[in-house]
Amino acid sequence: MSKVLAETSIDIEISHEIEVNIQQLGSDKDKNLLLWLPSESGLLPQEKKQAQQLATMGYSVWFADLLSAWFMPALASSIEQLPADQIAVLVEKSRLISKKKIYLVASGRGALLSLRVAHAWQQRYGDQATLGGVILISPKLFIETPEPGQPGELMPIVAQTNLPVFVLQPANSPWRWKLDRILPILEKSGSDVFTWVLEGVRDRFYYRADASFEEDRLAKQLPLLLKSSIDLLAHYNQGSRKITTRLTQKPKVIEGKKERLLRAYSGDAEPPLLQLKTLQGRDSGLKDYKGEVVLVNFWASWCPPCVHEMPSMQKLSEHFKGQAFEILAVNMAEDERTVKAFLREKVKVKFPILMDLDGQTLRRWQVFAFPTSYVIDKQGKIRLALFGAIDWMQADVVQQLETLVKEK
Repeated sequence: MSKVLAETSIDIEISHEIEVNIQQLGSDKDKNLLLWLPSESGLLPQEKKQAQQLATMGYSVWFADLLSAWFMPALASSIEQLPADQIAVLVEKSRLISKKKIYLVASGRGALLSLRVAHAWQQRYGDQATLGGVILISPKLFIETPEPGQPGELMPIVAQTNLPVFVLQPANSPWRWKLDRILPILEKSGSDVFTWVLEGVRDRFYYRADASFEEDRLAKQLPLLLKSSIDLLAHYNQGSRKITTRLTQKPKVIEGKKERLLRAYSGDAEPPLLQLKTLQGRDSGLKDYKGEVVLVNFWASWCPPCVHEMPSMQKLSEHFKGQAFEILAVNMAEDERTVKAFLREKVKVKFPILMDLDGQTLRRWQVFAFPTSYVIDKQGKIRLALFGAIDWMQADVVQQLETLVKEK
């Protein structure tokens, strides 16, 4: 069994002005080193707990306190501003000090940082086979959450890496349904890309205050998942990989949340196909509601904002009872038993629940966030939309819908 070392701390000089504090956990024997980079939440105590478990398995983990080194707060904009070329120096010095093969790991917006750093390291230090790959946990790789109906734009760095990449993606996340876009782009420059969809958990599952039993269970298994990721990446990165593309100027990551308002829809007004089974097994879709105003709401039982807004949606349904108005709530890929239990025990609604079991409807409607809502007018055109939860009984919201209901 490998000897497990006590936690230590060193400072690595990047330049005359910058030193990065590294917290070290792990074995003195394993040949691999996991260098953990911060996300927009910073470096978390829960992540150190995962590292301690990895250390008992004989792995080394170093935490790089980059935000403190550059005097930045834990924000998405800070992660974007961290200088990849200087952090590449940190990676190389960590390699020389440890004499181990380096694997970068990061979550959320930190995934973009890890890809930028890997790219900068390859440009500066050539094609040495000593940067083993990148592990991305719940990565956020789009510039921003786009307006409803828009396709969204991936950050350019996603298409400019050729190292092996392992993506750990929770299933209960809208980003799960974007993998079919993300993975081919990651592969574009020659990366070997592997994905592990983690069933039954949400993004940030290992440090959520409202974690479910399944999320707590899988959080305890995360060290094993990381170990398996390293082992697989090590197998696929035996040789050198020369960087072939230069990093283009990156777009600015937009900080903060957009104001959640039901507003005029700016995309193609022709709604995508919506034809699904209801929770009771009946075929239903927009074609059944010609001449009516229809609120199409994409939701999931594991999404707290969705749960929060559903009572007000039921009140809205009652407000428009007997008028040309309907709500179609499209559930995202949950099974019938789960949805029925949720509606029986948590939230009681009477409007139709449609079951998008394979996520194809979500993809067609370009859903990036839960909940996302579209309002279809009597002519069958998308008129209003928003992502995020709101109180549907707000006076201005009701007035907007009443205006559409009164149209001929």
